[in-house]
Amino acid sequence: MRFHHKLVWIHLFPNGNGRHARLMADVLAKRVVSRPPFSWGGGPLEKAGEMRRKYLEALHEADHHECAPLLSFARS
Repeated sequence: MRFHHKLVWIHLFPNGNGRHARLMADVLAKRVVSRPPFSWGGGPLEKAGEMRRKYLEALHEADHHECAPLLSFARS
């Protein structure tokens, strides 16, 4: 989750930073640590809604070095 958070925080692209960071976190989980990809809340995060709000709240908490909510969201 720290890897995911840092990729989002760096903000490499004008658009799609979250999608890119989620994809890279899934690749890292699957190929490097042999874990299944994350579910990321099980819904679309691109459009405004409750799922996206929860994701953004978890990212904001990670800004303050609290990654547990982001990990919990990613596994939900």
